[in-house]
Amino acid sequence: MLNGLIVLQQKRRGIMETRQATARRWRISSDELQLHRQKDCLHQSLPEDLGVGRSTILQFDQDLSYIETRYTPAKDLAVLSRIDYQEPRLMVTLGLKGRSCFAGNNGNELVFNEGYTAITTIQSSIGERQYQAHKPTMQLRFALSKNWLSRYFGENKAAQLLGKSGTQLLNCQPISPQAMCAAQQLLNCNASTETSRIFMHGQAMSLLAFELIPLSEDKRRNLTRLDQKDAAIAKSARDILLREFRNPPSIEDLSKRVGTNQFKLKQLFHHFFTNTPYGLLLEIRMNNAYQLLETTQCQVSIAADLVGYSHASNFSAAFIKHFGVSPKAVSKKH
Repeated sequence: MLNGLIVLQQKRRGIMETRQATARRWRISSDELQLHRQKDCLHQSLPEDLGVGRSTILQFDQDLSYIETRYTPAKDLAVLSRIDYQEPRLMVTLGLKGRSCFAGNNGNELVFNEGYTAITTIQSSIGERQYQAHKPTMQLRFALSKNWLSRYFGENKAAQLLGKSGTQLLNCQPISPQAMCAAQQLLNCNASTETSRIFMHGQAMSLLAFELIPLSEDKRRNLTRLDQKDAAIAKSARDILLREFRNPPSIEDLSKRVGTNQFKLKQLFHHFFTNTPYGLLLEIRMNNAYQLLETTQCQVSIAADLVGYSHASNFSAAFIKHFGVSPKAVSKKH
């Protein structure tokens, strides 16, 4: 009897603590967000007293939407939302900074972490998007219609991907370096002109081509099942190359730093990034060099040094092979 009373008191205390935590979180309906249109872009902003927060929504075409979200709330925040699409959609979410969570009324919960791409399906849902106080969050989301998926994956694959009801997580993997570069191009571009929107649409398609690879692969080809620990190892190795591309570690040292061996590391890179560690390093160096030449008009020798090449001639040869144009031509053009 006494033990039962103690358990009941503990349950009641847990419920009260949950209610108090819920009460501390600010709640606002998505309908209450400040809304304004600028040409073809739609902007949703948090009220100033709730902190800094804004989403930019751009419709590339009727089958592909782009949503860029940046939030830094003043308190723990929950944005209540209701989504009702006429047909299911595939959502591709890149977590570029921070963390957020979607808690559905049916008890379903999805977490979106920095450095990872989450692929989900959704048709109708009621829930709240939760953000932590004073923690900057930046995410890119792409909404793909069934027609879009049928166009590129075929009708059978599209029906298979969108066949489950409710909100479902299909895949979660580290963001590929190629997609990270495309994401930076999207963030740096102003969609105020027609040509800018064409460029952004192209970057979005490039990004999706890399991030949707796991959905098109035949899972039977994978002889071993790779788990979240393997994904974290691949992400750590990729992040080291992104930070240290000018003076990168050897494959042996990189493997030791992330706690695996060279063979396993190459296997993880092939699985998650469809590339080798050296291939990704080259991608990172070339994309950084292109951005330098495009935005600063620096000399080719300086760009070569800044991305880790000792000899400008070797850099120029690699650049031409990678982009099909000389670095000097890029610098002069911009």
